[in-house]
Amino acid sequence: MERKRPMGIALIGSFYIFGSIVLLLSLFVYELPFEKYGIAARLGLPNVPEHLARFLVGASSLVMAYGYLKLKRWGYWLMVAYSIYFLTVSGYLFILYKDQPFLGNIIWSLIVIAYSYSKRSHFYMKPQQIRVGG
Repeated sequence: MERKRPMGIALIGSFYIFGSIVLLLSLFVYELPFEKYGIAARLGLPNVPEHLARFLVGASSLVMAYGYLKLKRWGYWLMVAYSIYFLTVSGYLFILYKDQPFLGNIIWSLIVIAYSYSKRSHFYMKPQQIRVGG
C-alpha cells in the first residue's frame, strides 16, 4: 500500500525550513530592535552568544526539517525530541515571565508533537512504500 506525505508534515517541515532560513539570514543583522527575547533565551541558553545560537538552531533546523519532510525515522525523532525540549523550556519560561512568545511556543510544540505522533506510521514505512507528493 502506497501512501503520500501528509499535508501536515509538509506544512510543519516547511515552517521549520522557512524559520531556519530567516534565522540564518538574521545573522547579518546586528540587532533586531523588535525582538524582546533572542533565540538563545527562548531555548533556555541565555549564556550562549546570540549569533552562535542563531547559527546552530538555524542549521540544525534545516537538517531536522529535511529528515522530517523526507519521512526519515531520524527526522521524526529529532522533531519530537526538539519539540519536547522546546515545550519544556517554554513552559518553564512562561511560568517565570508570563510572556506571549513562550505561550505561543508551548502551543506550537504541542501541535507538532501531537500531529507527528498521529502520523508516526509514515516514518516507519519502507522507502518503496512512500510516494512523496502528488
